Amino acid sequence: MEKEGKKTEIGTLGEFGLIERINKHTVIKNPETRKGIGDDAAIIETGNGLMAVTSDMLVEGIHFDLSYTPLKHLGYKSAAVNISDIAAMNALPKQITVNLALSNRFSVEAVDEFYKGIFLACENYGVDLVGGDMSSSTSGLIISITALGGVANEDVTYRSGASENDIICVTGDLGAAYLGLQVLKREKAVYLANPDMQPELDHFDYLVKRHLRPEARMDIIYELKEAGVKPTAMIDVSDGLASELLHIVKASGYSLNIHSDKIPIDDLSFKTAEEFDLDPLTCALNGGEDYELLFTIGQSDYEKIKYLNDVTLIGYITGKGTKAHLVTKGGDAIPLTAQGWHHF
Repeated sequence: MEKEGKKTEIGTLGEFGLIERINKHTVIKNPETRKGIGDDAAIIETGNGLMAVTSDMLVEGIHFDLSYTPLKHLGYKSAAVNISDIAAMNALPKQITVNLALSNRFSVEAVDEFYKGIFLACENYGVDLVGGDMSSSTSGLIISITALGGVANEDVTYRSGASENDIICVTGDLGAAYLGLQVLKREKAVYLANPDMQPELDHFDYLVKRHLRPEARMDIIYELKEAGVKPTAMIDVSDGLASELLHIVKASGYSLNIHSDKIPIDDLSFKTAEEFDLDPLTCALNGGEDYELLFTIGQSDYEKIKYLNDVTLIGYITGKGTKAHLVTKGGDAIPLTAQGWHHF
């Protein structure tokens, strides 16, 4: 793929540009591969329905800081973020595998603590740990988890399924995980400047938990099934609401509008953002790691979901196109751009 003598910095493409570049050269050879690169999970035919498969990597110093991340929480989060991708396909999680690369500073007891979190996630989500691999590492802890789930042919949901006039919905509230990270970073800086100072986290429990131990919103998947609603498109909010909305636009070929006054922001998130001199709306749009579900539904399903707890209607699919706008209270339509986390 690389021409001899030419070297392009990966940062010029970014994570998604690099994935697209790889996808251009990817050839699907097996008819069982229903969906490959380009969604929250791959979809594979099994003869008895469909299997959803996703994989995610967490690297020390990039995705987590062990100076304020308990290993048990890290184990739980590592599993939950993969299960969230299974949920985004409207599938039910079944199994996970766990791969670890560890440096010699980790003890057996530290590994036990990490797996306490893994096992707790398995118990909470009804998932089996069925294998994995372990290796040494010269640069700390590296975690790679693969999650597998099951979904009926008629129930699978892709990012590409949105249509004109669909309603855009999101679960929970947004921006809390990002603000929890800001609190942890601040308290770490205070401690490094003065080790006698104790962290002041009592008033930020909700935000810190949202960052350290997020939950995959499988509860919403079950509620939608009970209500008889199949989302037309769905994605989990891992890289920020704006980024995920743009993924839906690109995959579906439809434009959309969301309304600034409809985006759910917790009161504590709002107050904490102001304390950090941050715009709460910007945190909600671009913070990332909330692991809420962003989905669209047809107009005919509105009555079925309008009373569901923890689901907010934030906008509409407007028609064919590639535009995404944030509509302000004053009626101005501002183009959405993805400003969340960027690898490379």
